[in-house]
Amino acid sequence: MNRTPRQGDRIRLLEMTDDPHPIQVGQLGTVVSVSRHGGDNNDWHQVDVAWDNGRTLMLVSPPDRFEFVSE
Repeated sequence: MNRTPRQGDRIRLLEMTDDPHPIQVGQLGTVVSVSRHGGDNNDWHQVDVAWDNGRTLMLVSPPDRFEFVSE
């Protein structure tokens, strides 16, 4: 992740590795909120996303990967 996502950012899912019912790769969504966890060299983020397909499912980054999109 190049930068920490912020509320309102549009993202595209690139990879979701550890969810029994993952969001489909390529799906677009809008960031609802972001929580930072860890510390020092072990930072990770919990990213709450409202996906365009109607689902809401959080990303954990890393390991989940996404990219920012502009519309």
